Amino acid sequence: MKQWQTIFDIDTRGQGFYEFSREIRNWCTDQKLYCGLLTLFIRHTSASLVIQENADPDVRHDLNRFFCNLVPEDPELYRHRCEGPDDMPAHIRSVLTSVQLSIPVVQGELALGTWQGVYLFEHRTTPHSRQVVGHLIGE
Repeated sequence: MKQWQTIFDIDTRGQGFYEFSREIRNWCTDQKLYCGLLTLFIRHTSASLVIQENADPDVRHDLNRFFCNLVPEDPELYRHRCEGPDDMPAHIRSVLTSVQLSIPVVQGELALGTWQGVYLFEHRTTPHSRQVVGHLIGE
């Protein structure tokens, strides 16, 4: 059994989905792993990780709109506003999604479905530099 780790640096331009499946696949391929498990962990509390459809961008648009409606950026609703009106809603959206993903590696490939992609889901309205830690274990 072997283990590898890396950090994926992802710059965002504001709220939305940022696919980084290709970067993950390339890194996993470089490790020449046949069977294992990839864990991804985002090192932030106002962004999250999701596996979502990568064929039709309307899906991601609708999801982003849904979360904006579900958790509005209304300063009157929140006590925590240190970094602006989008700060606390971003933390809530992160809690409702996930900061960690696990993806099996089968015969050297990520076991994602045909239309699945791995995304950083940015919940803040301004650009941010985000880090996702990748940990791969297997043989």
